[in-house]
Amino acid sequence: MSLKERLNNDLKDALRRGEEQRKAALRMALAALHNAEIEAGGELDESAVLGVLAKEAKQRRESIEEFRKGRREDLVAREEAQLAFIEQYLPQQMTRDEIAEAARAVIAQVEAHGPGDKGKVMPVLVNQLRGRADGREINAVVTELLTGSA
Repeated sequence: MSLKERLNNDLKDALRRGEEQRKAALRMALAALHNAEIEAGGELDESAVLGVLAKEAKQRRESIEEFRKGRREDLVAREEAQLAFIEQYLPQQMTRDEIAEAARAVIAQVEAHGPGDKGKVMPVLVNQLRGRADGREINAVVTELLTGSA
């Protein structure tokens, strides 16, 4: 069963059970997937679906941060609940050490030697780790490795 099919089945289950938070989170995720499919002009592969879900999770994290600054704990609770539902569909997030290990492999593969070669490393690594690691974390690790500060 594809991830999209699983999301649709879980939405039907949430509708039957009357789980409002889960229903809202799944509907938003499916709407984002639908919009991405329209933009892509067709069905998305599993990697792209994971990318869309990772983007949705990132948006929730950013919203939580902003709502906390605004002292809107009611909205923080809602976003945290939705984030928890979305994260159930994402693979386990990689640790910094695991990202560094993957980055070293890609650096060797593309024969990068310094900060100027970051443009060769990032697209390959981001595509490889899509959905399993945050882009900012990947960027920080690659920068450290290429500048020699790691």
